[in-house]
Amino acid sequence: MRKIFVFVLILTAFGLLVGCATTPLTNAVLHGRTEEVKALLDKGANANEADEIGWTPLMAAAYRSKNMAMAKLLIDKGADIDAALARCKRYPNDGEAKICIDILEKIKAEKAQSKQAEEIIKAKEIGAQKSTKEMKDLIKEVVKESSMQKTDSKSASVQTDIDKPSLSPSEMIMRENDLAVIIGIEGYQNVPKSDYSYDDAKLVKDYIKALGFKERNIELITDEKATKSSIEKTLEAWLKNKAKADSKVFVYYSGHGAPDPSTGEAYLVPYDGDPNYLSVTGYPLKRLYDNLGKLQVAEITVVLDSCFSGAGGRSVLAQGARPLVMMTTSTVLPSNIAVLSATQGSQISTSSPEKGHGIFTYYFLKALKDGKKDIAEIYSYIKPLVEDDAKQINVQQSPSISPDVEKLKGRFGLRK
Repeated sequence: MRKIFVFVLILTAFGLLVGCATTPLTNAVLHGRTEEVKALLDKGANANEADEIGWTPLMAAAYRSKNMAMAKLLIDKGADIDAALARCKRYPNDGEAKICIDILEKIKAEKAQSKQAEEIIKAKEIGAQKSTKEMKDLIKEVVKESSMQKTDSKSASVQTDIDKPSLSPSEMIMRENDLAVIIGIEGYQNVPKSDYSYDDAKLVKDYIKALGFKERNIELITDEKATKSSIEKTLEAWLKNKAKADSKVFVYYSGHGAPDPSTGEAYLVPYDGDPNYLSVTGYPLKRLYDNLGKLQVAEITVVLDSCFSGAGGRSVLAQGARPLVMMTTSTVLPSNIAVLSATQGSQISTSSPEKGHGIFTYYFLKALKDGKKDIAEIYSYIKPLVEDDAKQINVQQSPSISPDVEKLKGRFGLRK
């Protein structure tokens, strides 16, 4: 009984400590007052000054506010990132602490990459006095270390039965002119992470290659590379320039969606997107369909592991707004476009820590691996599986397809 009481006290203290901001700097951090934080730091405020319970401004930024920009500012001013990480890691089962760890580790990885870039520049300067071979070896080694750091900054995926696509050449139907755009955004600049979207996108690319798409015809953009301008360039310029009359086009997106509270319009949220300013920072779903519809190609398959209600999961909402009931897009799709989405209406697109993937993406890839040939077969196969998995975590999620599945049978094939 005493042990239980002590444990409850610990949990209570942990829940309260994030609210006890006694220093002016920590208080400014908690309330997101960036200019005040800068002014305090410029006047000599200690970036590592702890409050009465031992929490620093960096802990307030990463744990309580989940403000990556603020955390970077503090770290640039001397905040101890390792101390903050160590504090977060004391609570391995706390979801908020895990977010704190993700934010700090991402910043730490970016700092390491920046340092590697500086070393490359230094190596080039040194190389002026070295032979060409010595210089190449030196730069190759530094670049190798930098790429290893990038890989290590991502958490290891859970091993599942879909992690290695295995299709024989006889099962491939994709040809020389077929194109794929794959977008996966897990770590965002301004909003919480979208769990497993980075790994989902990478694995989708592996499957797309196994289906026969050529490497040169696949555009994979993830995390900080998936800015609004990059998404626009890829979907509206790269595809247009590469498309041929006989091309099949495959577009996959995993990341946050968001609704405009004033209009109900659905948006994809780029890495640098802000749900408070969607009209200028988001990518409208209608714009996606309109631009794809202008392509003179054979077929276009769109797969969206996102949701647009703002109710949670792979969806975000403007501050102070209420979640919306998102209806199926009123856009009339051209006859050569099919859209397979993770959710319907006001539902949430969820992910599974056990599988290390979004539930929808996991079963989409499993359907391909299990021999489902076209988009209609895949939808019929995954719909009950996604619904059952979502129920296990008390969530309603049911994939949707457009147009009606009966109109798609025998079309939009992905494999034999």
